[in-house]
Amino acid sequence: MHESEGRPGRRRLILGLAAAAITARPGPPARAATRAEGPVRQPPPDGGLDVTAENALPGSPGWRITRPGPARAVEGFAERVSLRPGEPLGLRVSTTAASYTVSAYRMGWYGGARARLVWRSAPLPGVRQPPATTDPGTRTASAPWQRTALLDTSGWPEGAYLLRLDTTDGLAQRFVPVTVRSAATAGRTVLTQSVTTWQAYNRWGGADLYKGRTGRKASRSLRVTFDRPYANGNGAGQFLVYEAPAVALAERLGLPLAYATGIDVARDPELLCGAAAVVSMGHDEYWSPEQRRHVTLARDTGTNLAVLGANCCYRRIRLEASAAGPDRVVVCYKDDYARDPGYQRGSPPTHDFRRAPAADPESSLLGVIYDGYPVDAPYVVTHPGHWLLEGTGARAGDSFPHLVGVEYDRVNPRHPTPRPIEVLARSPVVRKGRASYADTAYLTLPGGAAVFATGTMRWVEALDATGPAGGKANHGLDARAGHFTRTVTANVLRAFARGPAGPARPARDNLDTFPGA
Repeated sequence: MHESEGRPGRRRLILGLAAAAITARPGPPARAATRAEGPVRQPPPDGGLDVTAENALPGSPGWRITRPGPARAVEGFAERVSLRPGEPLGLRVSTTAASYTVSAYRMGWYGGARARLVWRSAPLPGVRQPPATTDPGTRTASAPWQRTALLDTSGWPEGAYLLRLDTTDGLAQRFVPVTVRSAATAGRTVLTQSVTTWQAYNRWGGADLYKGRTGRKASRSLRVTFDRPYANGNGAGQFLVYEAPAVALAERLGLPLAYATGIDVARDPELLCGAAAVVSMGHDEYWSPEQRRHVTLARDTGTNLAVLGANCCYRRIRLEASAAGPDRVVVCYKDDYARDPGYQRGSPPTHDFRRAPAADPESSLLGVIYDGYPVDAPYVVTHPGHWLLEGTGARAGDSFPHLVGVEYDRVNPRHPTPRPIEVLARSPVVRKGRASYADTAYLTLPGGAAVFATGTMRWVEALDATGPAGGKANHGLDARAGHFTRTVTANVLRAFARGPAGPARPARDNLDTFPGA
């Protein structure tokens, strides 16, 4: 709350509590908010984000939530999952306090601070909004709230943002995540935020795509909406666990970056045109057919793909509009796909990609395929001489406790698998009494692109591991695991940022060296 602030900016926050829940009429403008911690730098010649210049600005180490406060003390959601710089952003906030502020933090490296305060509002009047409503047919929980603020995002650099809501009585804080997306990605590494997966696991209002009010599968939602806050305690969805460490590392490396959500990739077939690489971070499970088609096209025309997690592209979804705007609803009926009105009208089934009808296993895109959960197992290096492991100091047979978990992928030639493919680490696991293994794999394609997949959901979490072996933080991941994953990830990102990696670094297929592969 006490970071230094610079000279007054031009951006203004327009308040408006409207009679309608969807198109709130803005009221009189508040006084100009201040711009935090340094000027906004001019963009590079291509008009995109200058990562090095941005991260040279002073960071804001006080961005974290230290006073979560009671449930429902303050919470909110954005009317848009992503937007371009300068576009208006509506917020819908509920609080028991008389007033609150909004602080916009851009997430990055910033010398280890991990965030920069880009903007902060004046105190805004607090409003206690109605409780959740639930659609009886689909058990979709939503927040029937009015707009409480309209933000002008002029001058906000592209990137991943956490808007922090602070009650002015100092008792409660919550985040609202939003992406300030890039207009173009040519020559850049695209960090894609997995917002549909965050929403699939969001139980605000009583139900997500897994369980509902009874705690059983039968009470789960069939559709979930972005028209509600995140219920994970801090309001940030899965961003801080599965994405923030990767964002920090990528920005620390100073690579040319672009930002988008999976919804943006689905919506715009040209968005990935000419991108050097696309990065899927720690947990990226729920994809629409459009997102998969556009990523596949990019991969097949030379855009590298890095999957820094597991369980990627596992569920097929459909995006629908809510009253607040387009692409605000994630539809996934799973086992009940035949009941889905969209499927009955001819849309693809909203269940696992690998399942019939319309079976299309994710391995055809990624090289690896999801194999299950829960597991907690050591990560075992089998190919230490590979260029991706340079600088790790790892030797054959070295293991890293707890790095494989809680979900994992493997190479399984019984499913469609692009070749040549190299396994760099094969880690034995036992899941519910069944022996299997998790694989880290690298493959190259005729179009020149390369694909790297870690095979474990804990990879991004491990990027922040600095503690002793056997510690309680981060599942017991230690500093060795942190050094290993950071080094490999840096090798991947640097190589992939140069463009199609296949011609210079072709995969050398080694599946035949593994018994039973």
